Amino acid sequence: MLEVKPQPEPAVPPETGAGLSIAEAARRTGVSAHTLRYYERAGLVINAVDRTSGGRRRYRQLDLDWIVICTKLRGTGMPIKVIRRYAELVSEGYGNEQERLDLLEAHRAEVTAQLAELQQNLKIIDHKIDVYRGRLAVGDADQLWAPRRPGGTR
Repeated sequence: MLEVKPQPEPAVPPETGAGLSIAEAARRTGVSAHTLRYYERAGLVINAVDRTSGGRRRYRQLDLDWIVICTKLRGTGMPIKVIRRYAELVSEGYGNEQERLDLLEAHRAEVTAQLAELQQNLKIIDHKIDVYRGRLAVGDADQLWAPRRPGGTR
């Protein structure tokens, strides 16, 4: 079962059976048509994307929901290889939930470590901002350190 927060766009109307064009699917998911094609070629989709009799892709709501999941995982730095493995597990159906959970928990641990490092980096940036604001406020920003080049010029 996919658990995706509803998108602001209305769902793909199931009664039409036609699905969405690749351009509309790209617009709704926020990725390019090229990315949608790549996800399909790379084995990241869980179901084959429907095609018209002319061979044009037609996306269903399930496809859009899955693409959103893939982009969120990719956005957190999950490698394509790991997303592909996750997609394979989901496609296989019931019986491998523990492996899916292990995969997601391992990735979550990596993301949490990255966030901790980013928080430390942000503290340094905040400190530098405070220094600049303080110096600008008292009018002695020209006293801030700047490397000197040989010959005494900045």
